[in-house]
Amino acid sequence: MTLLPLVILLLLHILFVCSSLLSRTSVTTLDVRDSPSSNNTRTLWDIIWSCAATLFACTWAAIHPNIPGMDEGKFTVLSRRLGFMMTALIAPELMIIWATCQFLSARDTAKAFNDAFGAQLHQARSGCGDMGERAATLLSEIPTTDRANSPRPSAPHVASHDFEGWTVTHGFFAWMGGFMLYINGKPRATLEPNELLGFVREGSVEIPIIMEADIEDRSKGDALSKGIAILQLAWFVLQLVARYVQNLPTTLLEIDTLAVAVLTCIAYGLWWKKPKDVRRPHAVYWKTNTSLPNELAYEQVDVGSPTESWGVFLVNCVYPVASLMGLGAPISSRAVHSRRVSSVGGYDNISVFSRPSIILSIGCLSGAVFGGIHCLGWNDLFQGHAEQILWRAASLAIVSAPVSILLLWGCAIWLNSLDEVNMSFAVSRTLASLVPLASIFIYIVARIILIVLILMSFQSLPPGTYDTVAWTNFIPHL
Repeated sequence: MTLLPLVILLLLHILFVCSSLLSRTSVTTLDVRDSPSSNNTRTLWDIIWSCAATLFACTWAAIHPNIPGMDEGKFTVLSRRLGFMMTALIAPELMIIWATCQFLSARDTAKAFNDAFGAQLHQARSGCGDMGERAATLLSEIPTTDRANSPRPSAPHVASHDFEGWTVTHGFFAWMGGFMLYINGKPRATLEPNELLGFVREGSVEIPIIMEADIEDRSKGDALSKGIAILQLAWFVLQLVARYVQNLPTTLLEIDTLAVAVLTCIAYGLWWKKPKDVRRPHAVYWKTNTSLPNELAYEQVDVGSPTESWGVFLVNCVYPVASLMGLGAPISSRAVHSRRVSSVGGYDNISVFSRPSIILSIGCLSGAVFGGIHCLGWNDLFQGHAEQILWRAASLAIVSAPVSILLLWGCAIWLNSLDEVNMSFAVSRTLASLVPLASIFIYIVARIILIVLILMSFQSLPPGTYDTVAWTNFIPHL
């Protein structure tokens, strides 16, 4: 009986494809290569420009990269950003998973700092409330001594009277490489939030006093850029809705643009409190009366050089995608050399691995939404019946692949709860490792098919595609 759910999942893709083949919708072969030149029409370049402007505005505004290295030039930073934008265009689900991992890590880090120093701050303020602000400040700076007679900060000093509590913005700023450790006036390495928390507790560094407003002041995500992106997306969606109301056909490129825009907006929402395009970290100075730290987290290379072996070369090709999927954020040699966070990292593996169901559910549901939006072109006119069948099958495959993985995860949880361990259970575990790989492969192939069909559709667009919306029909008049 344990094999039944997995067998159903294996047949899910075939059933969806067969359902599209059973459709009897008639398809007319089209041949409309010339763009009309009337005032009430639009050209092919108008369609491409509208989609390109929407995609650029959404991806440029949504992507929130980590802080680059202090010695990295503008060309390196720009090329890395363009790479993220291309990834968002091809696989926007990865951006959502990456943003989810960073959001959960930022929230946990803010809670950890508030739990560690919030109680001490409240105790220090209540104990010094009747002495005046100036006297409380002086008392907070009086050091205590331990058994070795070495100066150690007291609890009020560790918490600092200026500590106002951390927000999610502070957590984002910490994980994107916002705190740089300086020793003897020279930068050494970026600090992980956990390392910073430990050093503050030991008294090796002062707790960084930086307000949320100061972090937002470093951010380049101003209201103008956000407003332009929102207006462009709103105008694009309004046009699609108006064309649907007036029974005007839309192109496959516009449907794909809508799908990418929706998913990038979800990632944008998760990154809403994350600072954008910050170029310099906040300095944290090591105290001279304490011993130097050992090797820090961002000084250890987790990914080897591609010249070592073909296996390491493959790892270097795969690890960026794996990092975006929340499978871990290894540190490359370039990140260590530049003293920065990994460009595809910026999250806590413990926070992510402790919530696999949340990460998997958000990733799979976003993929299903992406495929569902492409199903809006189910009854569009294509060049031939084969192209329509391919579009329907690819759209359904993109919907069913992540749903299959999500259902399989639920089956795996159910199987793990069973006490019996028999041969069917072992076979089920084997299938459980194969079905996700097969689903990912089907998803990639389906996405490639959609991109090819979009490019092929420019050869022959349906009649009425070049007609513009008659906006006067929406305005009440006599």
